[in-house]
Amino acid sequence: MENTHELDHYISEHIVPEEDFLKQLERETHLTCIHPRMLSGHVQGKMLYMFCKMIRPKRILELGTYTGYSAINMGLAIDDDALIHTIEIQDELEEIITKYIQLSGLGEKIICHFGDAKSIVPTITDKFDLIFIDADKREYPDYYQLVFDKLNPGGYIIADNILWDGKVIDQNEQNDPQTRGIVAFNKMVQADNRVENVIFPFRDGMMVIRKK
Repeated sequence: MENTHELDHYISEHIVPEEDFLKQLERETHLTCIHPRMLSGHVQGKMLYMFCKMIRPKRILELGTYTGYSAINMGLAIDDDALIHTIEIQDELEEIITKYIQLSGLGEKIICHFGDAKSIVPTITDKFDLIFIDADKREYPDYYQLVFDKLNPGGYIIADNILWDGKVIDQNEQNDPQTRGIVAFNKMVQADNRVENVIFPFRDGMMVIRKK
């Protein structure tokens, strides 16, 4: 599609507005963090917001907080008695994550964990209605197996970056560990008769998976 930049701007201008503290978070992420493209951004953030409004999850698990943008968007959408557990392996991001969760007024709704998700998830006793996976692409198959039994029947997994900039269909990229992880994850989900799934070709691709 031509005029992609202009269309992106048009979409941003015609959806739920971005809160001022989220604009500030996006700017600070770009100024201070490595790989700021990892931040969800306005459009994807509001997609997650809308999914939460539709699903109305009481418990959310997020693998890959980064600077907190996606967790905050989900937190803005959920009910007062709902809760988000979010896990980030880079503990140096704790200051910026904590700062913006407090600015958003969501300190009572978002619990942050720092460390390896594969060690932390087994220690969380909650069952979840929604799980958002946006962490190390090499680990996606392991994450899927790790969280599946913690997902309630009828619950959803949303996995980000599952088209991986088109590398999933590029034979020259199949030796890249992150591409291999995404490809293996996609095949695993497609072969799993316990779920039904759909792919949204938005940005880097989002897969929505429903546990039957």
